[in-house]
Amino acid sequence: MPDASPASAIELRGLSKRFQEGESERTVLQAVDLTIAPGQFVVLLGQSGSGKSTLLHLIGGIDTPSSGSVAIGGVELTGLDERNRTLFRRDHIGFIFQFFNLIPTLSVLENVTLPGELAGRPRPALEAAARDLLGRVGLADRASTRPDRLSGGQQQRVAIARALLHQPLLILADEPTGNLDEHTGEQVLELLIDLTRQQGRTLIMATHNGAIAARADRVLRVQEGHLLEASAPAAAVPA
Repeated sequence: MPDASPASAIELRGLSKRFQEGESERTVLQAVDLTIAPGQFVVLLGQSGSGKSTLLHLIGGIDTPSSGSVAIGGVELTGLDERNRTLFRRDHIGFIFQFFNLIPTLSVLENVTLPGELAGRPRPALEAAARDLLGRVGLADRASTRPDRLSGGQQQRVAIARALLHQPLLILADEPTGNLDEHTGEQVLELLIDLTRQQGRTLIMATHNGAIAARADRVLRVQEGHLLEASAPAAAVPA
């Protein structure tokens, strides 16, 4: 598998996704073209069911398009087989979801280091990097705690640390504050933006919350299968 370059843009060309529903076919995304410069914070706005999450899954190689291509760091994901797409995701993409997806039987530290351990990385270096990140997200004293002893905001901070541990080229966040109250969500959002900018990473976030868009470098709207540049990023989109 070729190496990905941090200096290369993310490029989508003619990206379409169709789902078979019985005897009919539903088009969720149609001929999407997009170039995202390295280090940008991009928000995808749209109503629930508009295709925001589908677009994130295609960009991240979780799903494959019906047609078109996705290139990250100069590597065309759509040209990779399933095994190499999985390896690319593991090495170059961090995911943060609305639900934290922490393993309840593992400690905070073990949850953060688990992806790196599965990739065969040395445990001492992983633990050192994980403890550093836990300190930066304000959870240095909770490393040995189980997730069920944490608040929702704290659990999402653990998920952020886990996503950033391997210093990915790209962070994909799908409604990362959607399960949190407004105050906690704002704190988590601030933390996520600050950390990704410190690392110089590209952040693409799907949300229906227009207030988040005011913080972005670029705002795009997913509407009727098309991707449009948003003219009023601070305008909320109803769920």
